[in-house]
Amino acid sequence: MTLLVLVIMSSTSITVAEHHRRSSNDTDLAALLAFKAQLSDPHGVLGDGWRDNVSFCHWIGVSCSRRRQRVTALVLPDTLLDGSITPHLGNLSFLTVLSHTNTSLTGSIPAELGRLARLRYLDLRRNTLSGSIPSTMGNLTRLQSLIFDRNHLSGKIPSELQNLQNLVHLSLQGNYLSGSIPDLIFNGSSSVLTFINLGNNSLSGPIPSVISSLSMLQVLVLQFNQLSGSLPPTIFNMSRLEELYSAGNNLTGPITFPAGNQSFICPMIRTLGIGGNRFTGRIPPGLTACRKLETLGLCLNLLSGDVPEWLADLSELNFLYLCENELTGSIPAVLSNLTMLTELDLSFCLNVISLSNNQLSGPIPDSIVLMENLQYSSLHGNIMFGPVPTQIGTLQSIVVLYLDDNKFSGSIPNGVGNLTTLQDLRLSYNLLSSSIPASLVNLSNLLRLYISHNNLTGALPSDLSPWRAIAEMGISANNLVGSLPTSWGHLQLLSYLNLSQNTFNDLIPDSFKGLVNLETLDLSHNNLLGGIPKYFANLTFLTSLNLSFNNLQGQIPSGGVFSNITLQSLMGNPRLCGVPRLGFPACLEKSHSTRTKHLLKIVLPAIIAAFGAIVVFLYLLIGKKMKNPDITASFDIADAICHRLVSYQEIVRATENFNEDNLLGVAIKILNMQVERALRSFDAECHVLRMARHRNLIKILNTCSNLDFRALLLQFMPNGNLESYLHSESRPCVGSFLKRMEIMLDVSMAMEYLHHEHHEVVLHCDLKPTNVLFDEEMTAHVADFGIAKMLLGDDNSAVSASMPGTIGYMAPERPLMRKASRKSDVFSFGIMLLEVFTGKRPTDPMFIGGLTLRLWVSQSFPDNLIDVADEHLLQDEETRLCFDYQNISSTSRSNSFLTLIFELGLLCSSESPEQRIAMNDVVSKLKGIKKDYSASMLEMQRPRQY
Repeated sequence: MTLLVLVIMSSTSITVAEHHRRSSNDTDLAALLAFKAQLSDPHGVLGDGWRDNVSFCHWIGVSCSRRRQRVTALVLPDTLLDGSITPHLGNLSFLTVLSHTNTSLTGSIPAELGRLARLRYLDLRRNTLSGSIPSTMGNLTRLQSLIFDRNHLSGKIPSELQNLQNLVHLSLQGNYLSGSIPDLIFNGSSSVLTFINLGNNSLSGPIPSVISSLSMLQVLVLQFNQLSGSLPPTIFNMSRLEELYSAGNNLTGPITFPAGNQSFICPMIRTLGIGGNRFTGRIPPGLTACRKLETLGLCLNLLSGDVPEWLADLSELNFLYLCENELTGSIPAVLSNLTMLTELDLSFCLNVISLSNNQLSGPIPDSIVLMENLQYSSLHGNIMFGPVPTQIGTLQSIVVLYLDDNKFSGSIPNGVGNLTTLQDLRLSYNLLSSSIPASLVNLSNLLRLYISHNNLTGALPSDLSPWRAIAEMGISANNLVGSLPTSWGHLQLLSYLNLSQNTFNDLIPDSFKGLVNLETLDLSHNNLLGGIPKYFANLTFLTSLNLSFNNLQGQIPSGGVFSNITLQSLMGNPRLCGVPRLGFPACLEKSHSTRTKHLLKIVLPAIIAAFGAIVVFLYLLIGKKMKNPDITASFDIADAICHRLVSYQEIVRATENFNEDNLLGVAIKILNMQVERALRSFDAECHVLRMARHRNLIKILNTCSNLDFRALLLQFMPNGNLESYLHSESRPCVGSFLKRMEIMLDVSMAMEYLHHEHHEVVLHCDLKPTNVLFDEEMTAHVADFGIAKMLLGDDNSAVSASMPGTIGYMAPERPLMRKASRKSDVFSFGIMLLEVFTGKRPTDPMFIGGLTLRLWVSQSFPDNLIDVADEHLLQDEETRLCFDYQNISSTSRSNSFLTLIFELGLLCSSESPEQRIAMNDVVSKLKGIKKDYSASMLEMQRPRQY
């Protein structure tokens, strides 16, 4: 009997344990299902990976303990989930890892997560989470990593984080956190913190000196906040600190180091970035103790005095950045000790000396030109004098050399021609004399050359063909003479050319017609003779032409750049005729010419009507074929597009030699067929372009070709381009926030199609407002896509960066990496997005001395964006009312539409290509912003009851 009872009791015990286990498993299952129910899961990851007939321990992203079968990890990185975090996750009592990075999560962080007592790793970076950081995070006493980077979190950092005694990694950067940094979260020597990142928030107040008691700390990031006061000297006593970033704050006073044994001062520090503050005094001599220092950034402060000679003792120094201070004196010759510079990856991977915009005087020490690894050197904007050292040809790695705006004299050394890696040379605004050395033309990688405002004499080199890659050339305000070379046609990537204020004579050479990418040409204040070439009107991108004060004569051409030319661009040529609106007399016309024009008025409409009839016929024929698939006659629209339906002579006659006034409803793009490989690639490019069919891309209607001529007949856009609407005096069509957002959404969808939906990757390579055109309904269409491929070929969805793009919109990696990718198009889109909502071109004169459009916006992000937003945008009544309503009805800045837009623009235009998002993600984010904005407008208009 006793034995029976024992058996029964044992059996009962097993049953209770089994029941408890199953009950716990049910709790975990319920939590996971509640998590799934809160998410839209647009890609079906959870729908496919979390099936009912499979144990949840085998679901994607879920890990369980072996013995209890309880959930220990929930990890779903880079998975589009699109929804909020359910509080039920707080019931996963055995959870040790929770990681949802870059998953489009929204809403707040549930306070219930504070119940996860076993949690060691919590990572919710790169989402759109809002609200404050719950104080219950302080309950996670076993937590080792807390990462909330790049969300929309606001409010103060909770002091309860002081309870996290095991915390090793704390990263809250890129949010909207405010208030002071609480002393309590740094609990002295007992802390095991090795990494703190509080950068890119809105934190204020002083830097707590108690931070220096964190004996294990290796990385401290406090940059781009509103911190004030001084930099605590005791920070330099931290024995393990390797990286300190506090740039972009309001820190003041001198930079001081603690007294005492120098061997205890910053023994491990490698990176010190404290630029963009208001530090005063001299460059601190205490830095001499930082023997392992590799990066020193002191730019944009109020530091004064001489450049110290002891900098040469920092033998590990890779990157030296001292620009925009109040430094004086000459550059010490002992800086030659820095010849051991090694590469530092800061987007351009340059070895840099930047001392621009100070008051440095004296000559360039010969020793500096012995730095064989130097890639970037900027002495721009000082008062240095003397000759450019003849040994400059030893800088075998130099890519960028800025010596402009000084008082250098003498000749340009012949050794410059040995700098085969040089891409950007600027010597303007000096006192240089003698002739241009012939060796300068040897620089086949040169992209930009500025030698204007000197005393250079002689003629230009006769053979410019080695400069095939050059994009910008400024040679104005010198004493150059002679005829212009006949070799300009080789410079087909040239977009900016200024030869003004010299003494060039003779005719404008015909070779200028080969400058197919030219946008700006200034030939003013010379002695040029003859007529104005008519082909100037056919240069597709030419928008700025200055021919004033020469000896030009005859008919002023029409069309193209001449349609909007001003008197200031033609004055000083008294023998010109033909534009009465500018005050020039009418030209004497032959009767034959008059009859021809009358005839064209009759013939031209007939040709246009015939072409329209062909298009209508093709449209009806295709529609009939689709409705009657059993019709036996075959027809290929591709053949109709890529075979010649309109002859060259018809186009010439119909348009009066491509006079823009006669292009009715059809746009024509002429392609110069002397461009290398263009003949071979035209048909292939035609195939790429005609197969690119999207409502936001310009359509190709037809082509015309012969042995030396290729033309694309494009869909005509009657409402101009985005550039004119953004920067003209009257811009009613793009005034509102909603309209601008819709335009950029149209552009992003076109780019998404080219990057991700076309049968092969098509890169644009020159995305900018002039390439965004509007149809009758003001719908945006992207133009000029794929042209870079046609001219230069493609290489597995990357094109050669010798196609330079446009200054301001070109990704920073392109000049050096010599490749363009989808991410470089994303950069251009990001800059254009910032331009659309600030109203500022990236080339605005205000952006000098290292200030860029992106930096200007980021300095105001997120609290002061109203200061950088376009004033015309804020004057729009609908936009202003919606913004005012939002400020009243919302308690969270996460709903700030300006913030969301500028955040996207900054993300797309990140310096590093890896940090930029793909175009399909851009489309998704813009659609979300538009949806929320439209909902806000509807809510604002809905009647309310009080």
